[in-house]
Amino acid sequence: MKHPVTVQWVHTTWTKASRGGEAAARRHALPVGFTLPGDVDGPFTHHVRMDEWRDFVPQASTRALRETPLRLLERDGKLTVLPRVNPLHGIPPRSRRPPAVRLAPGEWLRWQLNYRFSSALGIRGWTYWLDTFNVAYGPVDPGVFLGEPTRLIDETGPVR
Repeated sequence: MKHPVTVQWVHTTWTKASRGGEAAARRHALPVGFTLPGDVDGPFTHHVRMDEWRDFVPQASTRALRETPLRLLERDGKLTVLPRVNPLHGIPPRSRRPPAVRLAPGEWLRWQLNYRFSSALGIRGWTYWLDTFNVAYGPVDPGVFLGEPTRLIDETGPVR
């Protein structure tokens, strides 16, 4: 790639226990951006998980860019970004998906999607996910994703 690409994937999971009252307020207050690790070279994804069963304590790791469900294409001096999702895979009803976003050098994007899943027989109830993809095109500081993005795509839908 002509310019560096920095990706942070914040993956939050919960159950019905965190859908209302104080638990939901606490979940809604969770961060959607974190400081990047300073000890990793080359393109990578900073993956942060926050799970209800771990009391939403952030668990961070790094992954190869190719392991992240994002389509990244650099062309004509811009980076095209589109999260990859299976249309039948846990997505709440949506009228349509937004188009891919093109970032110029120095810009960054926050794209949020949510999902709901049931166990195979529906015995254990629903599990919910919120995926936040923070993607920067060009050199960045470690705290880049703590601020306001150049572009924000909210692709969350009703999870009943």
